[in-house]
Amino acid sequence: MTTETIWRDPLDDARRLAKPAEIFGVYFPARVEPYVFGIARSLSRDYGGGYWEFYALSNGGFYMAPAGDGPFGVSCANGYEGTMSSDALGIACCLYAYSHLSFGGPAALAEACATQYHLLREYMLGEHGEARAILAATD
Repeated sequence: MTTETIWRDPLDDARRLAKPAEIFGVYFPARVEPYVFGIARSLSRDYGGGYWEFYALSNGGFYMAPAGDGPFGVSCANGYEGTMSSDALGIACCLYAYSHLSFGGPAALAEACATQYHLLREYMLGEHGEARAILAATD
């Protein structure tokens, strides 16, 4: 079994709207994006809003993360307490959101979120230096 490296592509202003719309349709601005922001607020007292970077993954995945480096103190209901970079926090928040939104609501949104959960998790496990912390936070 060969595994290919999954790479991320930061989305410029011209592609920021198109890529999420391609994946989530009208549900991105109405449901997905605000849900991710809410999760960030609930996981980190250090998160106070702001601009988020958007990334397309070479395996078809998508995620978003707060701009900047962090660090963010993170405290989860599962008992995880630690510090994450902004990129790791974004991945954790997207994984939470994708998982939750895959279990209800419109079928098209649920299916897109289930697919995105697995694609993002695959990237995180293979390529992210903070994979252990992200797993601990999302377990």
